[in-house]
Amino acid sequence: MPGLTLIKLGGSLITDKTRAESPRREVVERLAGEIARAASGLAGRLIVGHGSGSFGHVAARRFGLAQGLRTADQLPGVPLTQERAAALHRIVTGALAAAGALPFSIAPSSCLVSEAGVPTALADEPLRLALARGLLPVVYGDVVTDRAWGISICSTERLFTLLAHRLPESGLAIDRILWLGETDGVWDDAGRTIPRITADTFAAAERSIGAPAGVDVTGGMLHRVETALALARRGITSVILNGLHPGALERTLRGEPVPGTEVPAA
Repeated sequence: MPGLTLIKLGGSLITDKTRAESPRREVVERLAGEIARAASGLAGRLIVGHGSGSFGHVAARRFGLAQGLRTADQLPGVPLTQERAAALHRIVTGALAAAGALPFSIAPSSCLVSEAGVPTALADEPLRLALARGLLPVVYGDVVTDRAWGISICSTERLFTLLAHRLPESGLAIDRILWLGETDGVWDDAGRTIPRITADTFAAAERSIGAPAGVDVTGGMLHRVETALALARRGITSVILNGLHPGALERTLRGEPVPGTEVPAA
């Protein structure tokens, strides 16, 4: 049976991260259409995740939530971050529904617990049942409760990593993960796409990866590549591609080559 494909729509892709709460609606709607069209012809199933972009990241940074709760002054930032992340999520799921993709919303703040910033517990039965019924689970970066820190930020990268551990236990294998951002994969120092990154070549690539543009409390491209390498050790291939190119996501889902960076399964 074909395995799952996970799709991450980066926060820098679906929002303008240099301006607070600035969704790129035309990009979101186009990508939703590509997902809906490709999904209708795929043998395998999909899970979509997205970043919080200039919505949740701005609120989380304002209250310093990335390192957990240290003072009572931070508490108002918890519901604010949760609500702002959910606001962007509603835009994404609304676009998917309008495109005919049958999205099923799953809020990490309601089903996931972390330990010192690392997701450790997940009530994943709703996600699995949604998949079994032909729905499209949609998750996102969110503020979550944390056993050690009180509160922490769960990025989509960390959530995908936890799913890579949990879903195979239920017989749901993950074949690949598509990471969509604003560039044709990972660039080298000369601005050229690095076609392939492995554990052996990561050190050279790491020097080319700069700080994320705008507000980002989860690490941007470096966090994405490190996550992809960890998943490669679990037999999962990642492809980092440019979601600003119309049709790139749809072609990749159909198995056609597009410019980007592959992190192959080890």
